[in-house]
Amino acid sequence: MSLFVKGATWLLLFQCIGEGLTRLFGWPIPGPVVGLAALFLALQFRTGVPESLDAASDGLAGHLSLLFVPAGVGVMLHFGRLVDEWVPIAAALLVSTILTVAAVSVTFAGLARWQEIDEDGARDRR
Repeated sequence: MSLFVKGATWLLLFQCIGEGLTRLFGWPIPGPVVGLAALFLALQFRTGVPESLDAASDGLAGHLSLLFVPAGVGVMLHFGRLVDEWVPIAAALLVSTILTVAAVSVTFAGLARWQEIDEDGARDRR
């Protein structure tokens, strides 16, 4: 069995585990996200990422742009609705972008102050 197939099998197995947990407990979180968290926890108990999982993830990441095609098709499918509701959509995008930039700026400024380095190179935590 090739490394890619073995790694992809592990990825799909953890996705199925996530789907099962989500449906079993009725969690409002997508199954693949739960599966990814389970995979992360499983990898924490190993000394490193298995070669097969590395090969599969690198192979999939190399073709990541293909995964955006269905989303683009979905947007074009509802293009009429986007045209009808462009004002609230534009307002939501603008407000959320401004709030995100503000939150990142405040967080960065706080972390920079918290971890300032004095003249001697020692960290001065205030």
